[in-house]
Amino acid sequence: MLNINEIKRPIAAEIDVFEEKFKASMQSSVPLLDRITHYIVKRKGKQIRPMFVFFSASICGGINESTHRGAALVELLHTATLVHDDVVDNSYQRRGFFSINALWKNKIAVLVGDYLLSKGLLLSVDNGDFGLLKIVSEAVKQMSEGELLQVEKVRRLDVSEEVYYEVIRQKTASLIASCCACGAASAGADAETVEKMRLFGEKIGIAFQIKDDMFDFGTDDVGKPLGIDIKEKKVTLPLIYVLNNTDGAEKKRMIALVKNHNDDPKKIAEIISFVKSNGGLQYAQTQMEKYQQEAFDILNTFPAGEARTGLEQLVRYTTERNK
Repeated sequence: MLNINEIKRPIAAEIDVFEEKFKASMQSSVPLLDRITHYIVKRKGKQIRPMFVFFSASICGGINESTHRGAALVELLHTATLVHDDVVDNSYQRRGFFSINALWKNKIAVLVGDYLLSKGLLLSVDNGDFGLLKIVSEAVKQMSEGELLQVEKVRRLDVSEEVYYEVIRQKTASLIASCCACGAASAGADAETVEKMRLFGEKIGIAFQIKDDMFDFGTDDVGKPLGIDIKEKKVTLPLIYVLNNTDGAEKKRMIALVKNHNDDPKKIAEIISFVKSNGGLQYAQTQMEKYQQEAFDILNTFPAGEARTGLEQLVRYTTERNK
């Protein structure tokens, strides 16, 4: 599989410019805020979201100043939600580094999240990018709803596939969908094309999350420890499938294990073994491939070229990774 830098090559110069603009978009006259935003910028990830924005703009007419603002808007609002998530989850690490709340405590982390959110809103309002603001605000709303839906349903554990898909569509897929829609809108695409790109991003986001959920059960040489979702009583597709295809007594026993023994490594290993031996991972893989193919079907309605190839490689990178 291509590495991320090879995929990025056609838009590498744009991403470099974006990084400088993104850094500038966070600047503040408060020294503490500047220190914290500098810390955030230094620990940036692989830039997959901005890549979706730029490639989507390229395939829909071309990258311009509005595209850069769209990418910065997505990153500002997404970073705000991550800072707040770490507070909500009492998480002290993010991508192997200390989280903002670990270093500066919860009060400052919440205020920094609020600051980033307001900077994103102002970036759009000051430049009249109301269409982009609407797209990204809708995604943030859905992410909050998806998170709350998951919290509400996690207590029951008897979750249907329908509810699972609704949670991941809102919680994960809405953000990637907003990247693709923002890219298209920034390039001046019509409403139908923007919606097509939004749906393309949604399919990728769903495939991405299914793949991520499979890692919990130990597929490939995985970069995350096993059983994290089980410990948090998050019911994901591989487990939902086997529970819905198991008779009453065994189903009750497995639900009891997840509910009451989710911190016992032996019991977690038993749940993982149960999912694997009853076809949970194969089923999830099939569903992941279905959504991936639906994304490719949408992408193939666009003309061939560097941007389409870049998006295709990016889809494969996000859905066929092993960590």
